[in-house]
Amino acid sequence: MAVEKTVSAKPKKTTSTAAKTAAIQEKYTKTAILNEISENTDLTRKQVSAVLDELTSIIERHLKKRGVGEFTLPGLLKIKSVKRPARPARKNVPNPFKPGEFMDIAKKPATTRVKILPLKKLKDFAE
Repeated sequence: MAVEKTVSAKPKKTTSTAAKTAAIQEKYTKTAILNEISENTDLTRKQVSAVLDELTSIIERHLKKRGVGEFTLPGLLKIKSVKRPARPARKNVPNPFKPGEFMDIAKKPATTRVKILPLKKLKDFAE
């Protein structure tokens, strides 16, 4: 007599992908974000908060004065620091709002701006 092996069906993981991809109707606060991440992972709120604080620190160190000047969160966004040169003062420039009149433009110092560029995955989320 042959012995039949019974193959038990593996229990499927019950992941609520529909719940994760459902649109959120209200803007989350920092506390709500920490709670949501801690519920969906095996981390405590304190651990999630520590991770976000460390991410903030890493971004700051990338963008600092002598840093790389660029940080990429893979697949989501790229943060760049862009240096804008100083603009000299100009005199007797035609006023665009009052034709025939002239105006003086004050000088502006050099500044460093922060640009945030969305990457492909983030753009796809908006669709």
